[in-house]
Amino acid sequence: MEGFFSGFRLGLDLMWSIATADPQLTGFLVVFILAAFTLTFIANILKDRKLKRSGILQVDQMKGKEFEDYLRVLFLERGYHVQMTPATGDYGADLILSKGGRRIVVQAKRYKKKVGLKAVQEVSTAKLHYKADECWVVTNSGYTEPAKKLAASNGVKLVDRIVLMRWMLVMNKDSALSYGER
Repeated sequence: MEGFFSGFRLGLDLMWSIATADPQLTGFLVVFILAAFTLTFIANILKDRKLKRSGILQVDQMKGKEFEDYLRVLFLERGYHVQMTPATGDYGADLILSKGGRRIVVQAKRYKKKVGLKAVQEVSTAKLHYKADECWVVTNSGYTEPAKKLAASNGVKLVDRIVLMRWMLVMNKDSALSYGER
């Protein structure tokens, strides 16, 4: 993250030096930056609204990263603070949730088949790595019997298709009411 901020600062310094070198560019640069931030903000709001309206059939068609983004929106709606982990080197967790002083690591599995042992093993390891209080595997599918047994013996919460659909229905109902739909 430090690298991002130092690169961002360098970019701002470069833009400032260009803008102050030619005063006519200053106004243009300010408008450009504000427009870019505004458009990015609006695009993120529209993306989140689209994800909120998704149903289980849309979830079934999502790519892995899109499913993680969907879960981010779902957990935000459920009152959690959500942190996404890096796409690579995530140590077995895709999201880190915080609420009420509790920290939860989540492994997201958008599968067509049942989720097996590996996901349970990975999230158990992530729990220790991220110093979390709980660990969950969330899927749009179900779990194999060995995965269920391992989860039970390791305190891993398994969220399957049925529970996910219940959460989605609550979110979609709340979203419909907040958008004035009946």
